[in-house]
Amino acid sequence: MRVAIAGAGAVGRSIAAELIENGHRVLLIDKSPAAIRPEQVPDAEWLLADSCELSSLAEAQLGKCDVVIAATGDDKVNLVTSLLAKTEFAVPRTVGRVNHPHNEWLFTEAWGVDVNVSTPRIMSALVEEAVSVGDLVRLFTFRQGNANLVEITLAADSPYVGTPSGLVPFPENCALVTILRDGQVYTPDAQQPLEAGDELLFVIPAEIEAQLESLLSPGAGRG
Repeated sequence: MRVAIAGAGAVGRSIAAELIENGHRVLLIDKSPAAIRPEQVPDAEWLLADSCELSSLAEAQLGKCDVVIAATGDDKVNLVTSLLAKTEFAVPRTVGRVNHPHNEWLFTEAWGVDVNVSTPRIMSALVEEAVSVGDLVRLFTFRQGNANLVEITLAADSPYVGTPSGLVPFPENCALVTILRDGQVYTPDAQQPLEAGDELLFVIPAEIEAQLESLLSPGAGRG
């Protein structure tokens, strides 16, 4: 897979190194000469160019990329890069980094962004996930599917502790995808009882998140 990353700062270089380690070809693009540091990621291609310029993206042969990641520290640049990648070069998949939370609403398909990654939201979600028991925590939004990846840590007094997951009346259009227990990852088994402290990961539409949280909350009664 060929991946172009706009923004060769610490974030862009870290992403590039990981992708290369996983066997992908990576091009790093940055308009700042100081950011062009091939010794930092020697196996990447490097291009000194402005990712907001069509001519630069043409030079980068963006049309041959499978994914474009807009990872600069400037939300305006990330939006323009994503939009040009999608509309002018028909890149199949674009990922946009959100630096400021108040700009997150812009990072949608209308601006050519397939997936937005909001650093503040992720950090907030990780903190909530670490300290919240019984509360639903949204971890990730799937733009194309209009669904979210959410987590609930099952409280000891939840009404469904000890109940096989297959007998829990989860809302329609809600999928339990993983159970994290004692440092292990379990594929949900309909016969396996849920345990207090289980971290349950679901893919679910936003409009029924409250219904799921209410179902598993300590104060809920069994239906």
